[in-house]
Amino acid sequence: MDFRFSEEDEAFRHDFRRWLEANLPRDWRDDGELHDPETKEEFERRRAWHRKLYDAGWMCIHWPKEYGGRGASLIQQFIYHQELERVKAPPTVNFQGIARVGPTLMQWGTSEQKRRYLPKIPPAEEIWCQGLSEPNHGSDLAAVETRAVDEGDHFVVNGCKVWTSNAHHADFTTLLCRTDPSLPKHKGLSYLLVDMRSPGITVRPLVQITGERAFNQVFFEDVRVPKTNLVGEKNQGWLVAMTNMMFERTIHGGRTDMMVEVRQVVELAKKVNWNGRPAWEDEYVRQQIARFACEAEGLKYTSLRQLTRQLKGLPPGPEGSIMKLATSDLNLRLQMFAMQLLGPYSQFEYRAPGAIDHGKWSHRMLAARRATIAAGTNEIQHNIIGERVLGLPKG
Repeated sequence: MDFRFSEEDEAFRHDFRRWLEANLPRDWRDDGELHDPETKEEFERRRAWHRKLYDAGWMCIHWPKEYGGRGASLIQQFIYHQELERVKAPPTVNFQGIARVGPTLMQWGTSEQKRRYLPKIPPAEEIWCQGLSEPNHGSDLAAVETRAVDEGDHFVVNGCKVWTSNAHHADFTTLLCRTDPSLPKHKGLSYLLVDMRSPGITVRPLVQITGERAFNQVFFEDVRVPKTNLVGEKNQGWLVAMTNMMFERTIHGGRTDMMVEVRQVVELAKKVNWNGRPAWEDEYVRQQIARFACEAEGLKYTSLRQLTRQLKGLPPGPEGSIMKLATSDLNLRLQMFAMQLLGPYSQFEYRAPGAIDHGKWSHRMLAARRATIAAGTNEIQHNIIGERVLGLPKG
């Protein structure tokens, strides 16, 4: 197999790497993890970084040029995310809009919806979230109970969504809701675009164990949504939602280079002492980290297999679920091993005085569980792999 990139693609990498070196915020290079994402100030800092990428032509590179993107190839998209991961660049602020909402509207939206919403997504002029999961149904997306009653020129929405990332910052949300309860659960669903400033919407934060509040519960009480905000056909929203989920699973399927995390654990092992000498000199520590490195390399090549399928125009394979499952599991074990390396210092809270590396490892360990739940729980991924890849009977 030939893992080399073409001269054109390497030139693309060189251009983006050079731009990052010149423009990556200096304070983020030094202590990026210390910025509290929940403050309005930090959100605006990240919006400014987002806008800087956009102004330089480095935002939404996978979007077609007609919608403000670069029309980048799959290989260039892969390189783009490699480079962002390499420098641990600051997060941007409109991930849902760019990665999921925008591409879904390109496929299903009316001409008017495309003209109205797509131009404001890349520059983060309007922030998006998505209303999919509900409190009573976990990963069973088709069992939604949020109702949208047809009232002529608008729908009246009542219900609740949960685990809604960035709802507290969002200007708009997508909303999967039930418009005909008499039909089977995968039918009778519709996909709406809802202004988050509409009367009757209440956003309540879900405080995580890390203290962060990125997830929210969103309540809809007699919220009026114009019929013009219906995406696709009424009662055919499951098809639109599956398009949305296809983009989500592809994204979560493994762009993270876990070797970046492994190298950071190596640096931690060289920094802390075990029995009066650096932990890195301990054979057990090196063996454990070597195992992590082997898994990380395996994930890299699995990700390349996924990329190869896309380049061949083949339908999505099992790599997405495997990447999501294995990456989140490896990350959790890496962070738990970091706690073992730290010993008593692992009890220091994030940013506590005297904490090694400002306590970032305890924060990462607590946050690692989140990835095992988001974008389809690891239990769901086990089911997908077992049933659709291995052909095992349903449990």
